[in-house]
Amino acid sequence: MYSYFAMMSRMKYIDRWALMRNSMPENISEHSLEVAMLAHAMAVLGNRRFGKQLDASRAALLGMYHDTTEILTGDMPTPVKYNDSAIRSAYRRLEDQAADSLLARLPEDLREEFTSLYYPREEDEYLWKLVKAADKLSALIKCMEEGKAGNREFIKAEQSTREKLEEMDLPELKAFMKDFLAPYGRTLDEM
Repeated sequence: MYSYFAMMSRMKYIDRWALMRNSMPENISEHSLEVAMLAHAMAVLGNRRFGKQLDASRAALLGMYHDTTEILTGDMPTPVKYNDSAIRSAYRRLEDQAADSLLARLPEDLREEFTSLYYPREEDEYLWKLVKAADKLSALIKCMEEGKAGNREFIKAEQSTREKLEEMDLPELKAFMKDFLAPYGRTLDEM
């Protein structure tokens, strides 16, 4: 009996944004689906508009699994995680231990396939950049939604997240933000 997928099903119990008052809670399962969709969309944009040959399905898969170690570690708030290099380094080791623990819950003949979802392969380097951008973009969308709901708690997070996204030199991200970001602030009737 192997417990890997039973552990994956626990993503729905890990809440994000623990240090902030949320008008609508978000768990890592919901977040990971959004990141997968955004990473996929950006890879498609890269292929169609910028002549790249990106594996959009692989980008979605990496996005889907990008936070699964948080099943064991919990969601470390960004201000804490990135506050200093020693904390970040220690957290990276903790994430690696969590990844190893999750992978050990798979039968041996499946581990290699899943290992590449936790430990980046060289050929996935650009896709991981898209996943990182999708992760930040998902955070920005959450901030926008909270602001739309009248929650002022996310104002600074929205500003700093938007700044980080603007610093990323990814044409796919810029194209997505230009073409698709504005409707996130609209009501259903306005779309």
